[in-house]
Amino acid sequence: MVAVGAKPSHAKDLATLLVCADYRGHFSHGMNRLSMYVEDIRSGTNAKDGEPVILKEMGGTAWVDGKNVLGPVVGRFCTDLAIKKAKEAGIGMVVAKGSNHFGIAGWYTMRCAEAGMLGMSFTNTSPLVVPTRAKKPVLGTNPLSLAAPAEKGDSFVLDMATSTVALGKIELNNMKEIPIPSGWGTDSNGQLTQNPSEVLQGGGLMALGGPEVLGGYKGYGLSMGVEILCGILAGSAFGPFVRHWTKKEEEANLGQCFIAINPEAFAPGFPGRMSTLMKECRTAEPAEGETEVLVAGDPERQHMKKVDEEGGVTYHRNLIQLMDKLAKDLTIEPMKPKA
Repeated sequence: MVAVGAKPSHAKDLATLLVCADYRGHFSHGMNRLSMYVEDIRSGTNAKDGEPVILKEMGGTAWVDGKNVLGPVVGRFCTDLAIKKAKEAGIGMVVAKGSNHFGIAGWYTMRCAEAGMLGMSFTNTSPLVVPTRAKKPVLGTNPLSLAAPAEKGDSFVLDMATSTVALGKIELNNMKEIPIPSGWGTDSNGQLTQNPSEVLQGGGLMALGGPEVLGGYKGYGLSMGVEILCGILAGSAFGPFVRHWTKKEEEANLGQCFIAINPEAFAPGFPGRMSTLMKECRTAEPAEGETEVLVAGDPERQHMKKVDEEGGVTYHRNLIQLMDKLAKDLTIEPMKPKA
């Protein structure tokens, strides 16, 4: 990122987020996304420097202009501001316009949980999702995250798109040349497809739940809810008016929302009750054929344990080749994989 002119502190925020995503097993939003960020800086559609600014502020709220800098920089600024306000007012809610792709939503909510807060984060995205009963994409994958601290460093960390899957998972299947499950995406006629290239070439993602008969309209409603909290409330681009992520002729102007809630403002003993609820779920008797019941954040913890045991993140050879090509293009030293 520095090689294409990004401010070093901004590049550090992005690098930290990308490694965190891969460490937690969210490969669709880790190094797989690096080329996109590089191109956004190189093309000039993403500001190389500058800092987010507060446009309007009240006791527990703030409206921020991201000034078109890297999304993780905007998100960290807004999250820290929300935490500060939650410590003072019990709750902090910050919305931002003028932002960019901010990576995994959980990076921000985990920051809140580490501060003893409940955290929520939302962002709108390029129009990739086909509304229930529609033919073409209108809304974004519009992810959301909720993190809640429990006892002894444990926490609940929900991090999900309001589409059935994130676009990156379609891209990974396409790169590996393997089909996608039915319900992930549609072709250019709005029909279900298992061919990832048809989704990427004129098709679209399905809202969470997939077809209407399986509750896809609920995912559609959740996506609209995120759009309201982000694009509409922040005064940014929204819905079909957000720049498609592959086009570099204009700024993305994404809208984002960050909420921190101080549990001390409510009933005492929140971490203990949170731990009890998580324990009740984890100790529930598994269904036949299953071995364990998990809560949000457990799969990521299992992946991090695996990475620690293996001494590093394992990447697909195709992704390593792409990173080597990018390094050569930027005339910088490539990464050195462990043998």
